[in-house]
Amino acid sequence: MSHHYSGPNVSFPRGDARLDFTDLFAFPKPGEPGKSILIMNVHPSLGVNPPGPTTAEPFAPAALYEIRIDTDGDAVADIAYQVRFTSAKGGQTAALRRLEAGQAAGTGEAGQVIVERAPVSMGRETQVTEAGDYRFFAGWRSDPFFFDEGALNNFQWTGRDFFGDKDICGIALEMPNAALGAKEVRLWARIAIRADDGRWVQAERGARASQTPFLTGDQNEAYRAAEPADDARFIAAFAHSLEHLGGFSPDEARRVAGTLLPDLLPYDPTRPASYPLNGRKLTDDAADAFVAVVTNGKVTGDGIGPHGDLLAEFPYLGPPHTDRSAMEAGLATAGRAGHAR
Repeated sequence: MSHHYSGPNVSFPRGDARLDFTDLFAFPKPGEPGKSILIMNVHPSLGVNPPGPTTAEPFAPAALYEIRIDTDGDAVADIAYQVRFTSAKGGQTAALRRLEAGQAAGTGEAGQVIVERAPVSMGRETQVTEAGDYRFFAGWRSDPFFFDEGALNNFQWTGRDFFGDKDICGIALEMPNAALGAKEVRLWARIAIRADDGRWVQAERGARASQTPFLTGDQNEAYRAAEPADDARFIAAFAHSLEHLGGFSPDEARRVAGTLLPDLLPYDPTRPASYPLNGRKLTDDAADAFVAVVTNGKVTGDGIGPHGDLLAEFPYLGPPHTDRSAMEAGLATAGRAGHAR
């Protein structure tokens, strides 16, 4: 299920939908190849375990949402773009910061402010904030991920797209390629929250689609809290799942697991985006790529294609299926029971 429902047993991390990272996209800006588009999606509008709609409040004010960039190949962040949200009676606003070097590699609120008090979109209208060479958007959008609902039933395809009528909360950033820090980089997303003792701790992270289905129990939590530089310790767990799901031999399972880790998305903005080798477009079929790997080529696709509601301009994500703009006045109290602990 892409990276949706990445907590144990298709639940949300720490029981909070707003902390659930779903997808990461990176592609050259259409018609302007000197710029790139980075999109981090979170917060599915519908839960599976437990089932039902999630809170209308888009983002957790107690969290930091980050797109992290490794520029030198060591799987450690050299640059990060960090977003923190504030809830008030009139809705949510966002602050965007850029972190470099030690601040980028660390955990906590820091960096150079690029955007302040950017409005968060609750309805179909996109509220875009411009700051120099940057453009920024955050808010409810149509979920661009597409996968047959049979993914929840041992790949027994039904012809129905589970995500076709679902929403997510998107964070979209347009920037000059020079701001990425190198010609070819590696990207991932993460969400950090404050622990009871006041420290910032990592609650969620990911880059490629559909990594967490390989992990259960304590391994799931450990993986979400880990850094990509330490991902070699999860090869055995990935290999075990590949043996079980795809019938791989032990040696081949370990080899394939090694191609999936560390969990980073390579991106060279001078080349066309094509998942999983270079970035990821909103129309790339990440589900087919996952199914082909996990079944050892026995299943090559689910027959579901990209959604038709994508926009031709920034932020490119389609309008949400549910207009939540009428709910803005209640955001100060909405979802309070589900706030991160």
